[in-house]
Amino acid sequence: MIKKCLFPAAGYGTRFLPATKAMPKEMLPILTKPLIQYGVEEALSAGIDTMAIVTGRGKRAIEDHFDISYELEHQIKDTSKEPYLNEIRDLIDKCTFSYTRQIEMKGLGHAILSGETLIGNNPFAVILADDLCDNIDGESVLSQMIKVYQKYQCSIVAIEEIDKSNSDKYGIIVGNEIEDGLYIIKDMIEKPKPKDAPSNLAIIGRYILTPDIFGIIKQTKAGRGGEIQITDALLTQAKKGIVLAYKFKGKRFDCGSVDGFVKATNYFYKRER
Repeated sequence: MIKKCLFPAAGYGTRFLPATKAMPKEMLPILTKPLIQYGVEEALSAGIDTMAIVTGRGKRAIEDHFDISYELEHQIKDTSKEPYLNEIRDLIDKCTFSYTRQIEMKGLGHAILSGETLIGNNPFAVILADDLCDNIDGESVLSQMIKVYQKYQCSIVAIEEIDKSNSDKYGIIVGNEIEDGLYIIKDMIEKPKPKDAPSNLAIIGRYILTPDIFGIIKQTKAGRGGEIQITDALLTQAKKGIVLAYKFKGKRFDCGSVDGFVKATNYFYKRER
């Protein structure tokens, strides 16, 4: 069973400066909830109750969010505002949160490796909080992926079809389709130029990883941008065994960009109203 979810949350969020100068990008709100809370709720919906969060300098607000604020609780107790905290109280009661710091920003692969002490020798999920996904028929993207993992017991990445002109923003996969929307990965390329993209199947911020990935990351040299890319580590894993790509059912917003953030806000506002 997958019981742990890793949240890499040490990035600077430079596309949202100056808002993210003193506030973690993971705490940017879509309506009344920060992005990382949506991610934790998705993990919990998939049966995961242990949240491992990789933070960095200036990210203390994330830890404070998933903790009890006694002064605030006291101030709004028995008032009409008290129910506003029901959702976060529920998460605090049902989940265990642990934290470690990524001392240097060396890419997503390095961020995941920084969480090894929190994960141990266990298969685990990874959620990138700025990829906000909406459920379809009540089943979250991570829930769908766990069903695939239960059948195949290997690492899995979530993918979606994109316009090839945007390929330089994503890891792109090539694979053989073995079931409807499920591919065995044959090749993966990190952020290729559109003319070099071998397909339009892009990796988004949802992964299920087997624990041997940590050893592979340790042997992975810096790639594109001088960073340790999880794409490169997964390609090594795919060549040694099997890594699957799953075309998820749902709607995804790139909330790491201002355009995607605004689209998500409007979408959830209309849905809630």
